[in-house]
Amino acid sequence: MILNTSCSGSGASRRTFLKKAGTMAAVIPLAHRFGFANPLSARRKTLKVGLIGCGGRGTGAAAQALRADPDVELVAMGDIYEDQITTAYNALMKIEPSKVKVKDKHRFVGLDAYQKVIDAGVDVVLLASPPVFRPLHLEAAVNADKHIFCEKPVAIDPPGVRRVLEAVRKSKEKDLAVVSGFCFRYANPNRAVFGRVREGAIGDVVSLSSFRYGGDLSLKPRQAGWSDLDFQLRNWFYYNWMSGDLVIEQAVHSLDMMAWVMGDIHPEKAIGSGGRQVRIEKEKGNVFDHFAVELTYPGDIKGYHFARQQTGVANRNSVDVVGTSGKMAVEIGSRYEILGTDPWKYNGPNNNMYQTEHDELFASIRSGNPINDGDWMTNSTMVAILATLAAYSGAEVTWERALNSNITLGPKPEEFRLDMGPLDIPVAMPGTGLVI
Repeated sequence: MILNTSCSGSGASRRTFLKKAGTMAAVIPLAHRFGFANPLSARRKTLKVGLIGCGGRGTGAAAQALRADPDVELVAMGDIYEDQITTAYNALMKIEPSKVKVKDKHRFVGLDAYQKVIDAGVDVVLLASPPVFRPLHLEAAVNADKHIFCEKPVAIDPPGVRRVLEAVRKSKEKDLAVVSGFCFRYANPNRAVFGRVREGAIGDVVSLSSFRYGGDLSLKPRQAGWSDLDFQLRNWFYYNWMSGDLVIEQAVHSLDMMAWVMGDIHPEKAIGSGGRQVRIEKEKGNVFDHFAVELTYPGDIKGYHFARQQTGVANRNSVDVVGTSGKMAVEIGSRYEILGTDPWKYNGPNNNMYQTEHDELFASIRSGNPINDGDWMTNSTMVAILATLAAYSGAEVTWERALNSNITLGPKPEEFRLDMGPLDIPVAMPGTGLVI
């Protein structure tokens, strides 16, 4: 399953990566280089948007971007498949027809479509391709001085994380906006309850846990004319070499909320288990259908995460935190509560967290003070990678060992070719020699 399992010996900066990810670096205005970063010029400019990855999430992100600002236009779209672009375009024309300005020559198809979108005169790019491509696309967007909405996760393996970390560093030097698809940090109820915990409402954190239990994923049936690789690409979430597996691709939201509680201080190590219990069909790739992981944070604080994708079982999306003077209990969509010496419940308004991401992204561009979620979005992604590698290997894996590893789950994004044929990477088997 693993193409490369050697450990990198590169510099100490990686070993101290994001120990204080919440610390903000000083921002140096670079309006002389990027005219739209200047508040005055930003107010006059139509912000042109390019969409990279035209599936359902990409289509949703584009709609939200077009609604986020009165003077925004979608001018370029790119995807591996032309029918994906057509479907997304038609949907967006029903939602915001006056703001969809995509000429035929700016509908780019193929593995190089991302670069063509970036080069099409856009100011903001929306990155919504399968996660394996995220480091490549993020790097290219930063190099081209574009503001970015970046879906989660931002990588699927440690080399990808290190690549994103470098791109984030450059984005801050260039004063670029980078808003993350970790949408739960943009939800009003979460901001209220997590904010109170961070301010000490339950005292010091003693332990925390999260659950992400849900049903199986949909499977797109094979269509006439599809190659075996086409089938895999169109069902990419079932293949860990494109998705990273279910914790990295989906349950990473739960790990992100745990990271939020901990002030984005990374865990020191992880141990866990997982496997394929009911997901037995070969056409459903090589991803697990359940995980259970223990994370150890500084001070021997334990975090526990449980995830599964199985049909006909109980669903749960929750985060619980025990503190020295109380407890936080969050059930996404229904309960946001603090119990203990100072009880509290959230009774305020809800919001569309997906829309808020884009509202705040475009407002920050207009203000000349661009948001940059880069550090914590990378930290949360790496927590999910650490958890996955611990379950895959069956070993206790340290943060430093995982972060500096060269372990990969499949081809690098630059190595993908549409004629390379399908990949038959076996399901991970804990205890069979995977070395991190």
